[in-house]
Amino acid sequence: MPVGPREGIKNILVVSVIVCLLCSIVVSFTAVSLKPRQDINKELDRKQNILRAAGLLPAGETTDAQGRGAAELFESFEVRAVDLQTGEFTSDVDPESYDQIRAARFPESSRDLSPEEDIATLGRRENIGLAYFKRNAAGELERLVIPVRGYGLWGTLFGFLAINSDLMTSVGLSFYSHKETPGLGGEVDNASWKASWDGVMLFDEAGEPAVRLVKTRSDSEYEIDALSGATLTTRGVENLIAFWTGELGYGPMLARLKPAGEQQAS
Repeated sequence: MPVGPREGIKNILVVSVIVCLLCSIVVSFTAVSLKPRQDINKELDRKQNILRAAGLLPAGETTDAQGRGAAELFESFEVRAVDLQTGEFTSDVDPESYDQIRAARFPESSRDLSPEEDIATLGRRENIGLAYFKRNAAGELERLVIPVRGYGLWGTLFGFLAINSDLMTSVGLSFYSHKETPGLGGEVDNASWKASWDGVMLFDEAGEPAVRLVKTRSDSEYEIDALSGATLTTRGVENLIAFWTGELGYGPMLARLKPAGEQQAS
């Protein structure tokens, strides 16, 4: 039977192309129209994770005991951009829009790490990082929160480390993204394990990163329980804390802040 003009391969291809173009337009329009909402949700999620690390927002909750949401709670925070090489605050980037993880991808805004330096398996480290300062009504520092990341078993763990006003002890550690195995390395999400970070001494007497994750804890104020059955994740967490509190991370900034407090250092 001869093929009619409407059933020819040319017409089929034309119709297919038109359908594909229409679908592409719909998808593109949807993506563009939803981007503002996605950006708002991303920013809200960032604030919630910072607040949870600082112990100001319960895990899994969107408000605190007084019913205050992330936006209100975050008003007491000041975001500063930090030159990670010198530890000094910088105005080279806008802290409200700067993406330090993205900055680490480009040679012009990051530096390559040697195998000896790269204990957290990052590859590159951004030149500028963000730091979040929580102040009380009198303007005094109560909490400092820094972003941390490093490779575990299956991928990079992304989180926040909260440091007390003494700039020596931790308040909390919270990861918002990781690929670790549930029940093993995934125990980084365990509420009890995260709570055990409160009061841990981050630095030794020489000011060097000193946190250790161990199977059997002693009375040492530097020790945290290792993750059972997750040796590589445990090692990854220990290494990422050491990196970001060390000389190549926020160590220079912390060293500048410790002698006289944040107000004078700025």
